[in-house]
Amino acid sequence: MVGHNHGFFSNSSVRLHQIIQYFNNNKFTLPETVDSSQSYLKYKKSGNDDDVTFDYFTHYHKSNIQITSDIIVDYDENYQYNDYKTLDHKHICPFVKKYFTPSIPIQEKIVEIENKYKIIDYNNICVLFYRGNDKIIESPLCDYEDIIQRANDILRENSGIQFLIQSDETEFIEKMQQTFPSNYFCFHDEIRHMNKQRDSVDSVFADKNHHFSKYYLAITIIMSKCKYVICGSTGNCSIWISLYRGNATNFLQYMKSGWSS
Repeated sequence: MVGHNHGFFSNSSVRLHQIIQYFNNNKFTLPETVDSSQSYLKYKKSGNDDDVTFDYFTHYHKSNIQITSDIIVDYDENYQYNDYKTLDHKHICPFVKKYFTPSIPIQEKIVEIENKYKIIDYNNICVLFYRGNDKIIESPLCDYEDIIQRANDILRENSGIQFLIQSDETEFIEKMQQTFPSNYFCFHDEIRHMNKQRDSVDSVFADKNHHFSKYYLAITIIMSKCKYVICGSTGNCSIWISLYRGNATNFLQYMKSGWSS
């Protein structure tokens, strides 16, 4: 049973870790069931005791993904703090596809967002992602100017690039809008953000978690499709962009040791 209860993607990282750990420890066989009914509790509607993961992810029994690896798969929930270019995406991502493929309602939200914001050419989008606020408690955050510098580097090579601004920190969104006024877009109705503070949107707006977490999963998958990704910190939100992406190509992240190359 997966009983971890923190942020949405923290829960997902632990769930993935335990599935892979089971696989490694049981002669490369998958668990018959993955009981996550005691996880993701922040994201359940009141009175719901079901396994809420199937609101977000397609049931693994319906997946045709076959995992036949006969090697120990190297993944740990704490790899969220690593350089994602060192992740063994080749062997980790089949587990992501089997257990974390978005459910049909989430897929519909992806299409809804793509249509609403006219997202057509992912090869012309650079994500400026900043998980701020209470993230500073566990991981260093870069300055806004650091992201601007790297965004400008990409802009010089791709003059028509569009910047997708995504953050839970209002000041970051406003700063990026002011810096790139003619070539940015962000999601207005599908996200929650607040002035910089040592708290999370899940805590401050707890009554809206079930609704907005579905949109945030859809947005994370959208970010994973974009040509460039710039992340202002390491963490579970950032690593899941990479896991859904299937690689860390054109992926810049800020770590304790500085920016990834």
